Amino acid sequence: MPTERFTFTGHDGHELAARLDLPEGPHLATALFAHCFTCSKDIPAARRISARLAGAGIAVLRFDFTGLGHSGGEFENTSFTSNVEDLLRAADALAARDMPPSLLVGHSLGGAAVLAAAARIDSARAVATIAAPFDPGHVTHNFDGALERIATDGAAEVELGGRPIRIGRKFVEDVRAENLAPKISGLKRALLVLHAPLDDTVGIDNATEIFKAAKHPKSFVTLDSADHLVTDPGDAEYAAGVIAAWAQRYLDLKHPAPPPGAPEGVVRVCEVDPDGFLQDVHAGPHHYVRADEPEAYGGTDRGMSPYGFLASGLGACTSMTIRMYARRKGWPLDHVSVDVTHDKVHAQDADGSSPAKIDSFVRTIRLRGDLGDDQRQRLLEIADKCPVHRTLEQTSRIETRLAAPDTTPQPERA
Repeated sequence: MPTERFTFTGHDGHELAARLDLPEGPHLATALFAHCFTCSKDIPAARRISARLAGAGIAVLRFDFTGLGHSGGEFENTSFTSNVEDLLRAADALAARDMPPSLLVGHSLGGAAVLAAAARIDSARAVATIAAPFDPGHVTHNFDGALERIATDGAAEVELGGRPIRIGRKFVEDVRAENLAPKISGLKRALLVLHAPLDDTVGIDNATEIFKAAKHPKSFVTLDSADHLVTDPGDAEYAAGVIAAWAQRYLDLKHPAPPPGAPEGVVRVCEVDPDGFLQDVHAGPHHYVRADEPEAYGGTDRGMSPYGFLASGLGACTSMTIRMYARRKGWPLDHVSVDVTHDKVHAQDADGSSPAKIDSFVRTIRLRGDLGDDQRQRLLEIADKCPVHRTLEQTSRIETRLAAPDTTPQPERA
């Protein structure tokens, strides 16, 4: 994933530090990511989610709010309102680069911030929140012991995430006064709410209130056993995958034209995990899947294996070829399915001429419908004319079997 250093001017004139994560393949859309309270753009959840979105063709800008991480300014002098203003400045900076954000993603208090900012970002079409509070004032429970000192002295140091940070009176007063309900109700953007039922920092009831306040289109997805900071890599990747799949319905994706001579586009495979085998597979601008290896071979089993893709290509092409022929003939073929298995066998098992090993594919075809024996046999022959079959047959052996007719009554399709 290519990453660029990116800076822009925040609400009070200080330079804010950002990272712009770019897709290795086609750039389909741009997202703006807002991190959790007193966190930074570089926390694991932000990096992982950004990487997965970039893998799906969505560039992501993640930045440090004023006074945090590598950004200038004093956090003590900021407020929830200033965080929202920083988000608006970030959106303007992206627009100036001709990359206006169409997707806003916010984690924890960052989720509340994107809900507050969304209506003021014209390019935004979709908003996703992760473990966001419905009442931004909820964050003040993190420094209950210091609230009196903050009110009396104007600011006080509190311990958050194992490090001291100064909180100002302006922040407390501002966050307590914020009311998100009317802003959520008037969002006029698609909304996705992600939250974990076991989140003990921001309870699941917050997700309920956000969802109730929003108008359709809105969606809710549970993050199951994830913690508030989404520290488990699997949880972060799941959240990012859900966001990417959901957002495609609402974003105005810029689909690039396929290269000359490649009418179906280019299949690009990008490594995700250099310590394992997980891969992002993009078939042109429209289709995305994962490839991996089983755990027994050092993978994480989060996608089909390369041979699984090969077998699925053969099975899909076989099914399509049979359907196309039956449709042209007007035959009563109700349904077709193809099981494909792959193995390495000695060539001598195939033709007795060589001790070397070759690839062997076994297809089992199931045909359902009121077909005569001659029709079933003809469809079996047609399977061998599948283009992928012909390609593989040049160097592989493909054995095709016809399963016995299924006499089990089938449920009617809606």
